[in-house]
Amino acid sequence: MRNKKNIVVIGGGTGTHTVLRGLKRYQKQAHLSAVVTMADSGGSTGRLRDEFGYLPVGDVRMALAALASDIDHHEELLRELFLYRFDKGNGLSGHNFGNLLLVALTDILGSEEAAIAAAAKVLRVQGQVVPVTTEAVHLVAEYSDGQVVVGEHDIDEPEKERQQHSIAQVSISPQATISERAEDALLQADLIVLGPGDLYTSVLANIVVDGVPEAIRNSAAKVVYVSNLMTKLGQTTGMGVSEHIAELTKYIGQTPDCVLVNTKPFPTDLAQKYAQDNEYPVMFNLESNGCRVIPGDLLATEAVKTATGDTLKRSLIRHDSRKLARSLIQLI
Repeated sequence: MRNKKNIVVIGGGTGTHTVLRGLKRYQKQAHLSAVVTMADSGGSTGRLRDEFGYLPVGDVRMALAALASDIDHHEELLRELFLYRFDKGNGLSGHNFGNLLLVALTDILGSEEAAIAAAAKVLRVQGQVVPVTTEAVHLVAEYSDGQVVVGEHDIDEPEKERQQHSIAQVSISPQATISERAEDALLQADLIVLGPGDLYTSVLANIVVDGVPEAIRNSAAKVVYVSNLMTKLGQTTGMGVSEHIAELTKYIGQTPDCVLVNTKPFPTDLAQKYAQDNEYPVMFNLESNGCRVIPGDLLATEAVKTATGDTLKRSLIRHDSRKLARSLIQLI
């Protein structure tokens, strides 16, 4: 059997979770690493970050759950427990069990990295989950009118007045350096997957960490971007695939080798729900121009159900993990 290839997924949240869930089925062909953002500040994660002062745990939790072993009922139950969100209880409502567990493990073991490693053993994770940096950072967005907003949550769900302006530049504060494990993973990668996920708050939140663009450019890996399905109000309004690629190119310093673009039409009722919030399908306006375009049906057929107690706005239209994984595995 040929040697396993190294696939690194960069991002955070549900997009990274979807990619990893699909790729996990190809363990014989690939070793998986998830490099996740440390700028999250919303929901349960934000509350715990404020109260305990640790690195944010939400994106780590999602990636761990995606890579968790689920070959029997007991393992699947443990994975579901890790994702469980409380919908009642004074102080507990809105919190996620996995987030609480990671915070408790950090308290016991003395570091976030040790907590992640311990949780990975409990879940029998197939692959590795790596914080992009081990330094405490906040995402910073400068808008087209010169206004600056600090904090991932306020950028992800901007106030109404901010929704009328586009993001001109994102950075992190204070400046932070890529973690050694994240750098090693990128340098040894055969395939680097960017997205899907919110362009600024999930994908670029990783890229703006010092050393990440250099590690991507110095890697021999093929770099693929999974295009988002819908625009994001206050972030990518009016941006098509071409504009997403242009932003990635600006921050990385090189154009991705290829981009996966969904071409299957969205269910009318779900598209209408998005339109009510002024969010629309990302326009397929990219011709090759140095970036190989791979179109196809990548759409999940079922609408996503939001967990009770979840206070954050979640996407209803998502990629299908199996379809996405099949397309990605063909690139290695």
